[in-house]
Amino acid sequence: MRPPRKSILSRYDQTDDGKIIVDITTSRIEDLYNHLDRLSPYSRKDLAGNVSHYLLECAREIHPEPFVIRLSFTHEPSFELVGWVRNSIGSFFCYLEEVEKRRIRGMLRTSLLLLTVGITILVGVVWINRILPTGRGVLLSVFVEGLTVAGWVAMWESLASFLVLWIPRRNEIKLLRRVAEAPVLLATSKQTDPKRNVGAA
Repeated sequence: MRPPRKSILSRYDQTDDGKIIVDITTSRIEDLYNHLDRLSPYSRKDLAGNVSHYLLECAREIHPEPFVIRLSFTHEPSFELVGWVRNSIGSFFCYLEEVEKRRIRGMLRTSLLLLTVGITILVGVVWINRILPTGRGVLLSVFVEGLTVAGWVAMWESLASFLVLWIPRRNEIKLLRRVAEAPVLLATSKQTDPKRNVGAA
């Protein structure tokens, strides 16, 4: 049984203007990022997998409520470093959004190709049936029937991939955009309750 929405939202703190706060607490800024990406500037760093997954799941859980991301560090970083981190989080999810858009374009191209192939095969079958005599052999009949099945399968794959995958991928793009546009705040030690936060280490 799905928990009531009020119960879900009660797990989060809120800002003074009623926005949901998604808390991330860790010891250092470096813990937010992929450890294989240490030498890259912050504007091009990839977030650690558990951090990006946590943000996306929280955004999905509280949708459509507006929210902010609140960062808390044991070792307080410099103001300049915090600014870079804020920009890097938005940039990373903008990058994921572009990747998802590229996947959709690839899916549409594949669907269009399959649809074209399916229609071409079925048109070819109709043409073959018109020019061949009615008393054709068994092998030729099996070949024509096989082409008919192949044509319908190609068209079905085209429509199924479009209808089944289009909406989820569009929703994922909207979710990535929400996280990319969420304000990023730096918490002080008095603003956070460690028991309510999820570590990013």
